[in-house]
Amino acid sequence: MLLANTTEQKTFTGAQIIVKTLKNLGVDCIFGYPGGVVLDIYDELFKQNDIKHYLVRHEQAAVHAAEGYARVSGKCGVVLVTSGPGAANTVSGIANAYLDGYPVVVLTGQVFKKLIGTDAFQEINIVDITRSCTKASYQVTGVDTLEHTLKDAFNCAMSGKKGPVVVDLARDIFSQNISRISTFKYDNEVATASSSDIEMLSKELLTCSRPVIVAGGGVIHSKASGELIKFAEKFSIPVVTTMMGTGAYPQFGKCYIGMIGIFGQKSANKILRNSDLIISLGARFNDRISCCFSENDLSGKIIQIDINQNEISRAIPAKLGIVSDIKYVLQQLNTKNFSVCSNWLNSVREYKTSDVKRVSISDKLQSFEVIDAIYKYTKDFEPVITTEVGQHQMWTVQNYKFNSPNKFLTSGGSGTMGFGLPAAIGASIALGKSPVVCISGDGSFQMNEQELATCIDYKLPVKIFIMNNGYLGMVRQLQQKAYVDRYSETKISNPDFLKLADAYGIKASRVKSYSEIKPALDNAFRTNEPYIIDFVIEPFEIV
Repeated sequence: MLLANTTEQKTFTGAQIIVKTLKNLGVDCIFGYPGGVVLDIYDELFKQNDIKHYLVRHEQAAVHAAEGYARVSGKCGVVLVTSGPGAANTVSGIANAYLDGYPVVVLTGQVFKKLIGTDAFQEINIVDITRSCTKASYQVTGVDTLEHTLKDAFNCAMSGKKGPVVVDLARDIFSQNISRISTFKYDNEVATASSSDIEMLSKELLTCSRPVIVAGGGVIHSKASGELIKFAEKFSIPVVTTMMGTGAYPQFGKCYIGMIGIFGQKSANKILRNSDLIISLGARFNDRISCCFSENDLSGKIIQIDINQNEISRAIPAKLGIVSDIKYVLQQLNTKNFSVCSNWLNSVREYKTSDVKRVSISDKLQSFEVIDAIYKYTKDFEPVITTEVGQHQMWTVQNYKFNSPNKFLTSGGSGTMGFGLPAAIGASIALGKSPVVCISGDGSFQMNEQELATCIDYKLPVKIFIMNNGYLGMVRQLQQKAYVDRYSETKISNPDFLKLADAYGIKASRVKSYSEIKPALDNAFRTNEPYIIDFVIEPFEIV
């Protein structure tokens, strides 16, 4: 809920109202790309110093950068683009933020009100296009509803299960005048479990003997990692995570077993099968997880706790569904007394012996060697790590040890190639231009490599580590298994990444052997500027 009180009585244009409203909402940066329709807004941004605009090189990258900023800062990311193709280019980024549940408000320009629906130059119906991948989509055609719509958009993006909101702005409103503007603040109402919900959950915990906690991305959204650690370790309950829950519980913690799912650890999947109670904390159990289990493995023993009512029993029927902020539920459970499950925890630790041990398949550089070396080099200062999508993404989550929330930024639900570099840009900005590592594949990197210019323009110390195997690796791996090595259109040609870096004025190194890794990392982190390392790795390694 937003509380408002009028503090000014003065005439403002729509463009001025947009900038003032964003400022009042606490916005300090915008990621965008200008065009003719939105020039009035850009002119107002030029006249002030409270909101910093970051010029990206593609509108998709603007949304990914805004999401990276939101993930790290906890604030709402903001995007500003023009109409038509400018708006259309944001859709992949919007879908990504929607599926992973991060707040981004996307302001899109639109043609004059009288031209809407006439197929005017650079007109598209972005509201209808994005309706299925946003929490809400608004179109503003009159200045009188502008301020209220912007407030509603931010409130929607930041409440409940967070997500993206589109506000489509007809060109007329930027020059229209209105005499009222308000100040306001959030009164963010959070759903909390009832006392009866807590009691039912407590009874389940009192009667089980083999419980397991599945920590999903909702734990990170709820800022509940501290409460999770206390709960798991107080009662010795094993913890597994989804990919989006990586870092919610420290991987060096005494209760941590591993990541579940098709690319997770065998031990983590096994513990779900052998448990008698699964406490799901903000986990969606999508098809990359559910495909690993039979109906009997999970049925009748899941307690699902989620802020989003629509997630309860959506993928797998829940024995008990609780719509609540996860932090609140864990706080309540931490006041209770349950049996300590030490024997169960000790027994499932033995499951780890079944996990796959990575071994070299050739004398070429192997991915796990690279990721392990990056982890050992960076573990003391724990940078934010972003990834693109593909084999390198899974190698990272399998081999890098994440012990804090909001340190691993990846595209989970949408699987968007091109996410990692702009997300790293947004994360670095949120952290006051601290170093951020982007681990990428050679295919994914080329989806948004133009954002190297953004790194240079704003002197962002983003370290880009390319796992270069000459293939669209994950797709090639699927072909290897399902199509008898018929590698149709997955071997790719690449530019010389060192020459590409040089063209942008970025220093770079190439690494082909293990002995070259540390000197290259020394060079990368010695400078407070962007840096690229091209790791040439074994092309036929699989996840």
